[in-house]
Amino acid sequence: MILKGRALKFSIDDDISTDYIISGRYKFALTDPNVLAQHCMEDIDPDFRKRSAGNFIVAGENFGCGSSREEASIAIKYAGINGVVAKSFDRIFRRNSINIGLPLAECNTGEIENGDAIKLCLEKGVLWHRSHEIVVKQLPEIMMSILRDGGLVAHFKRHGGFFIAQKPL
Repeated sequence: MILKGRALKFSIDDDISTDYIISGRYKFALTDPNVLAQHCMEDIDPDFRKRSAGNFIVAGENFGCGSSREEASIAIKYAGINGVVAKSFDRIFRRNSINIGLPLAECNTGEIENGDAIKLCLEKGVLWHRSHEIVVKQLPEIMMSILRDGGLVAHFKRHGGFFIAQKPL
């Protein structure tokens, strides 16, 4: 799976919390993922939604920190983002994202600038930008399998449980 798009970086680099991704004021008011997507990142960048489709969020350390709000991953996915590239991710945000089929790439993002063209191959663990190659931390095979299937629910429907290469876990 090779994903392509442009880097979307924000003035805040580290510790982008789930409250920045989707404000808590929408947590109980909105249940439609398409409506959540309309408010994605609006507190950091009110015009984010106009540029999101087919691109990548690029951030620093601890992306998705804060609460265990799964609406954050859902808002990003339904905003049309191809994936999130960051130096590190909050543990719960990582699980929520993989569970809904949102690709995450953990690597050094220091040289990536806003607007850079990005090509990402999670299977090979490589991100290319400006003719540079950046090594991406490999995801465990079960997470890759879940991503390839489009998320945890689709994975269960396809395999009847947690399976990799026809072997149950």
